[in-house]
Amino acid sequence: MLFVELGDLYTWGREEGDGRLGLGPGRGPNEGGGLSIPSKVKELPTPVAAVSCGGFFTMALTEDGQLWNWGANSNYELGRGDKVGGWKPKPIPSLESTHIVQIASGGYHSLALTDEGKVLSWGHGGHGQLGHSSIQNQKIPATIEALADKRVVYIACGGSSSAAITDEGKLYMWGNAKDQQLGVPGLPEVQACPVEVNFLMEDDGLGTHNVLSVAVGACHAMCLVSRSPC
Repeated sequence: MLFVELGDLYTWGREEGDGRLGLGPGRGPNEGGGLSIPSKVKELPTPVAAVSCGGFFTMALTEDGQLWNWGANSNYELGRGDKVGGWKPKPIPSLESTHIVQIASGGYHSLALTDEGKVLSWGHGGHGQLGHSSIQNQKIPATIEALADKRVVYIACGGSSSAAITDEGKLYMWGNAKDQQLGVPGLPEVQACPVEVNFLMEDDGLGTHNVLSVAVGACHAMCLVSRSPC
């Protein structure tokens, strides 16, 4: 998907009847089961500032900090308290009075970062990717209490894992650790609570590091750091 300078949102690709493109009836495939031409999502009432694609659902963050989503919802991906999905973009009711500054989607779960530096999560929790010290699904957005005493400035989701960076440049990860994708040796396959990723510091004279951004794939991750002289 993409959005242009004025905040218009366009989507394209394959849809399995879950409504992830947000285009409505009669605006379906034109080639090989997929929609090859980017088409405008007309149901969003205000300009969009950021977008995120989950496995079978979609999220958009408007310029005024409101989160809208649509698509599949069998694992509470839409955070509305039920499993009713659909093509029409709607806001998440419990977040209408919360100002969101960043969004991230995994395969079946999502994160949202508030202007106060708090991280909310919801959706599928079977790999611990919600960070709530359990593997239960979360029907509506809930604050990750393990990060509540920190100010988070950046979030990211992989397929079934999650990450957050604090204002002190520290990286925390949680969720599926089967393939060592959380960067912490010795973790169980399911890590349901955020853990700090501590780098092995070489005696290279370059000093300590601050993590700037992080990206998480299905089974691997990487981060960008800055390092200051001793």
